[in-house]
Amino acid sequence: MSQETFDKDLIYQCSSFGVGGSGGVETYLASLFEHRPPDVSDRVIKSLKNIDQRQFKLLHIHSPDLLLQLTGECPAIFSVHNHSFYCPSGTKYLAEQRTICDRNFSYLGCTWGKLVDRCGSRRPLRTLRELQTTHQFLDVLERLKVTFIANSEYVRQELIQNGVTPEQVITLHCGISIPETASSPLSLEVHQNHRILFAGRIVSDKGLEWLLKTLIHTDPKIKLDIAGEGWERPRLEKLATTLGLNKRITWHGWCDSDQLDKLYQQCFAVIFPSVWPEPAGLVTLEAYSRCRPVIGSAVGGIPEHLRDGETGILVPSNNIQKLADAINELSRDYQKSRYMGEQGHTLLMKEFTMAAHVNNLRTIYAKTIAESPSKANKLYSISPVK
Repeated sequence: MSQETFDKDLIYQCSSFGVGGSGGVETYLASLFEHRPPDVSDRVIKSLKNIDQRQFKLLHIHSPDLLLQLTGECPAIFSVHNHSFYCPSGTKYLAEQRTICDRNFSYLGCTWGKLVDRCGSRRPLRTLRELQTTHQFLDVLERLKVTFIANSEYVRQELIQNGVTPEQVITLHCGISIPETASSPLSLEVHQNHRILFAGRIVSDKGLEWLLKTLIHTDPKIKLDIAGEGWERPRLEKLATTLGLNKRITWHGWCDSDQLDKLYQQCFAVIFPSVWPEPAGLVTLEAYSRCRPVIGSAVGGIPEHLRDGETGILVPSNNIQKLADAINELSRDYQKSRYMGEQGHTLLMKEFTMAAHVNNLRTIYAKTIAESPSKANKLYSISPVK
């Protein structure tokens, strides 16, 4: 065992993901550390191999590979940020059929999905490795008592369908840090600029192709800002040229927080057109923090953040007409766009701030520690954040 020592009175975050602002889990972790309570260490444990885990008060795991390194000698929580725990491809999406996968994990079903439905990688060695890894993840359920945190009810139900007992998994929606600069409600001037925003990775699952094909059916005055990079960008740029959209689209590439904030501020709506079942999706909350309505696809955990007709508009994925109708509706109705943006901001401040998230997280920490067999003779209590 390693001689490295840790403070027994602190909780430790464990992740092989980075902690930064590049999106997804990394953005979440950065915000989590920004709002770190006193009983959580500022150190990130990147590997649990050869470490005496009996010394820990609690380990909060964020990446599945570290879950496999748990020994069961201390209380542990695993936050499920994506589908990779129960889906070898990590997407729950069958690209060939353009449909969400409804299978539970199995060697036969998932191999069929890869070979026939073109789900994720189809390289033999990588496919075998992914199948074996997912089997190992699910095997953890039989040998360790771990509290699972799902970032949406959608993910919670997927976990239950794949063998996690309902009592073992808790839904805790993500929170975000509120921008330091206060956002103003949508102004008439900004609305009349007719700009919409897509912010995210430029990969097939994010639905940008669907959005481009939709744009030709919207008011010609509407312009699209695209913030992000990805391997699909060259192909989609060619598609935009073929569709005659070059004068209506600005490709901004990767944007830092200041650049992204300006793009949020100059749009009248944010488009979140994912075709894969987003586990949660922070884009909706980022839009709310700038008082902007969201037009999003009704997949995965997105509907749990987006209240249709109140904070934005939900549309069926890959439905060009419905998406076009929603964009045109908000482009023509300033009052509705402003109202939805304000309602989204109100919802964010009420339910989805990182301060509220951390407060709920600490309650889960306390319960997990108190109920852990490894701490049966030593109970801890964590006072709530005031």
